[in-house]
Amino acid sequence: MFSRYKKSGAAPEKAAKVKAPVDTPKPQPAEAPPKPTSLRRPSPTQTAAPSPADKDRKRKERLAEIKLDLHRSLLDNLNLAALDTATESDLRAEISSIAAEVLEERSIVLNREDRATLTQELYDEVKGLGPLETLLKDDSVNDILVNGPHQIFVERDGKLSLSDVTFKDEKHLLRIIDKIVSAVGRRVDESNPYVDARLADGSRFNAMVPPIAVDGSLVSIRKFKKDKLGIDDLVRFGAFSEEMAAYLQAAVATRLNVIVSGGTGSGKTTTLNALSSFIDNAERILTIEDTAELQLQQTHVGRMESRPPNVEGRGEVSPRDCLKNALRMRPDRIIVGETRGEEVIDMLQAMNTGHDGSMTTIHANNARDGISRL
Repeated sequence: MFSRYKKSGAAPEKAAKVKAPVDTPKPQPAEAPPKPTSLRRPSPTQTAAPSPADKDRKRKERLAEIKLDLHRSLLDNLNLAALDTATESDLRAEISSIAAEVLEERSIVLNREDRATLTQELYDEVKGLGPLETLLKDDSVNDILVNGPHQIFVERDGKLSLSDVTFKDEKHLLRIIDKIVSAVGRRVDESNPYVDARLADGSRFNAMVPPIAVDGSLVSIRKFKKDKLGIDDLVRFGAFSEEMAAYLQAAVATRLNVIVSGGTGSGKTTTLNALSSFIDNAERILTIEDTAELQLQQTHVGRMESRPPNVEGRGEVSPRDCLKNALRMRPDRIIVGETRGEEVIDMLQAMNTGHDGSMTTIHANNARDGISRL
């Protein structure tokens, strides 16, 4: 034992002070060289018990693998043609039954909580938008930002944070993107790598896929707010003072043209919605948007949505096309959700040819820069 320590660098002076012979099996403990604990002892990560976070991560990984296998089994066993007519309770019962059979066949034992989680996630895969469903149902989330399959950020109260929700891989993410865009008659692939769409609840959806998106598909979802904010709400939140609100109400009521400028996520559409509440209910309003977001309260509203070209490059309906047609529809006011291209010419013409009181939004740092952009 002493000879081993000596090989690893024990000093000869210390060895000389030892009274016992070199071949003595048990040298004096007090004179023995220090134990090379740093070389012999396993690292703390090897001996420490797994932390709750590690256990939770491993549990989620295991559930994700099981879910992937079960999803394949569901596609093989479910009658996909009957999904649209099946009630939610029937579909959940069928998914639970198929999952139980597969788990039993493979001798996989899950507790009640994991079974319920698995059934819910499988239902979301079949009828919903997979992992995104949890975030879409969370009313505190305003924006969902996906940077590849393993990184999903959410915005709550103006602050971004990384969520613990992930996709299995890039194929899984692409399948969900394709499910969203195909539902509104659009497509996204290598030849057409970006798309704007609208979810069933009205949320705005934008996606960009590889090869343009280098590290995995990029998805941005601006959630549709069910609660419509009025001018009083914006005053209460501190966005306007009472004097500003009174001035804007007078501006809309006296048919002044209004352009709301600001950066991304600054509340342009929210402000436009609030200002539109001052329009008289007897007026005919036509709205033009690339993705329908406006929530007008009036009775007489005609809504239009532009459309990109199809696979052959045909069928495009631009905001400018919508605006030209709107001028022939006897509008009292025209509201363009966002002006960002050549349609600004027609928008300004509409504002100056008898359609006073029209409104639009524009991306700009401030009001003066908004005029420069126009």
